[in-house]
Amino acid sequence: MNWANIATFSRVVFIPVVITSYHLDTQSSHLLAAILFSIASLTDWLDGFLARQLNQTSEFGAFLDPVADKLLVAIILIMLVSIYPPLLLAAGIIIAREILVSALREWMAAKGLRDKVAVKFSGKLKTTVQMLAIITLLLANPSLPEWVLMLGYALIYLAAVLSISSAMQYFRAGWRELQPKS
Repeated sequence: MNWANIATFSRVVFIPVVITSYHLDTQSSHLLAAILFSIASLTDWLDGFLARQLNQTSEFGAFLDPVADKLLVAIILIMLVSIYPPLLLAAGIIIAREILVSALREWMAAKGLRDKVAVKFSGKLKTTVQMLAIITLLLANPSLPEWVLMLGYALIYLAAVLSISSAMQYFRAGWRELQPKS
């Protein structure tokens, strides 16, 4: 396993650490969980950087990277929904989008067209807003002003809207490629 893959795999390892930190019975547990999730999120950039700089791209890394991303987000969102039930709709949309777009990419790859549904700016924007939302929701606690929690709600619902929008872009691109050429 190379350095890039280690950075990717660390995202999976961070999941139980973030959950455990969040549930610690300490005054700073929410802050610690938010910091750890932030670090885990940054490893998504780090693994790509290391793969390019150290020439360590691999098929295993290309497989593991999106899996690690989706596991981190989905599991932490599920934990947050158990604490903040109003997040259920947004979390459901975000998780469903991840599954559907992954399936689309897999299908397009089987047809030799994976590059037609490569990551777009809209997907990167969705991911950025989603990560900021999760960090804000992890940070929110009764000792902070209520606006922190409300900001987290607003950001996660914005991420859900961006999830729908970006998924539509990917599916439109896939649909165009699969139409019979006349």
